Amino acid sequence: MAVTVSSTLNFSCVLASQTSSDSSRNLGRISSAAFPAWNRVSFVGVNLKSAGTSLGERRNGTKVIRASTPQALESYRVGATSTENVPLKELLQCLEEASVKGREVVMAAVDKPRSVDYKGATDLVTDTDGRSELAILEVVRKYFPNHLILGEEGGVSGDESSEYLWCIDPLDGTTNFAHSYPSFGVSIAVLLRGKPIAASVVEFVGGPFCWDTRTYIASAGGGAFCNGRQIHVSNKDQVERSLFVTGFGYEHDEAWATNLALFKEFTDVSRGVRRLGAAAVDMCHVALGIVEAFWEYRLKPWDMAAGVLIVEEAGGKVTRMDGGEFCVFDRSVLVSNGVIHDKLLERIAPPTEKLISDGFDFSQWYKPTGYKSEV
Repeated sequence: MAVTVSSTLNFSCVLASQTSSDSSRNLGRISSAAFPAWNRVSFVGVNLKSAGTSLGERRNGTKVIRASTPQALESYRVGATSTENVPLKELLQCLEEASVKGREVVMAAVDKPRSVDYKGATDLVTDTDGRSELAILEVVRKYFPNHLILGEEGGVSGDESSEYLWCIDPLDGTTNFAHSYPSFGVSIAVLLRGKPIAASVVEFVGGPFCWDTRTYIASAGGGAFCNGRQIHVSNKDQVERSLFVTGFGYEHDEAWATNLALFKEFTDVSRGVRRLGAAAVDMCHVALGIVEAFWEYRLKPWDMAAGVLIVEEAGGKVTRMDGGEFCVFDRSVLVSNGVIHDKLLERIAPPTEKLISDGFDFSQWYKPTGYKSEV
């Protein structure tokens, strides 16, 4: 029998650590107007630019760690750079309720027979993926009927002129879930003009008949937390003393082969490289400080949007695998504790640049057409 867990997540720690008072934000009550029609819209692809990160600072007596070492473009941030006039309290309330609903759906299914279908030859989807996303969508639409939504299963819906975009992976690590392997979760992030402003990942831990969860949350400028306790990346500064995680997509193409070579290379020079199969959870492990870095090619926005904010707010660094500035619509990501980031790029960037020079497509993808974005 699955472990019963509380239906309340502790999001108050994020609100308490925000750098601006509630009076500086628009915290008015959400309109009770009827939901609009939810229309399908298309995606657009664009190209990006070059490298960077951001640094630590202290605001209102609260330490907000940005990166462990100075970087080339110190002003660059993956997360939103301002929370002025943002209904952050309402966003976090919605995020909490949506995370609870998604978790409840998955928890109710973990020790029951699976109904499995296939998106591709080996790419699984279960009925739990769909039910979790529907439960999450119901909450988001209740709070913010005019926001845009990008879900792994349901695609794009909502008002494409909105500045807000919810990126939802209702069951990250579906193959692990289907096999009852304990590395999967529910990942939700909300973007403001293309940059994550609040995020949650519910990680399922334990195993058959003893399941439990860890809940990671973060908001721009508010730090990162796991089950209510603030978390930070590790301070290891040597590759040979580091533990890494990576991932492989279902397409066995040039990027897949390149990462297979990187897997071997880093296995030779580090304490090891794990392949666990749930990118959002893997990034949270970097934020928690139990591994030093994670990288992968060809992830989708819903795979990355929550994890990258959680890593950044835990003091880590996020770039593309060629070292360029990252956004959630990119096709490669490298997250680390920041200290060893440049050392990793010495090995990861050259083969990634070769893929680009050979014509491999690294333009943005899955960006909704018409979405108001700064990236």
